Amino acid sequence: MNTIKLKTNIKCGACVDTVSPHLNKSDKIKTWSVDLADHDRILTAEVADGTSPQEVIDAIEEAGYSATEVR
Repeated sequence: MNTIKLKTNIKCGACVDTVSPHLNKSDKIKTWSVDLADHDRILTAEVADGTSPQEVIDAIEEAGYSATEVR
């Protein structure tokens, strides 16, 4: 398992509800959460080995939101 951290524009609980089906359908993303209290709205995802940050970003973008990798 690896951890991926992304800065997002997910701003509220309704946004989390919107993005949830897109992230939950991936068998590569094991768990994830968004820190809505953080100004950068950091999404932390525990992913299967070999999963790229872009795969998580693609799922977020599919839901209509944006994300960039935190380095």
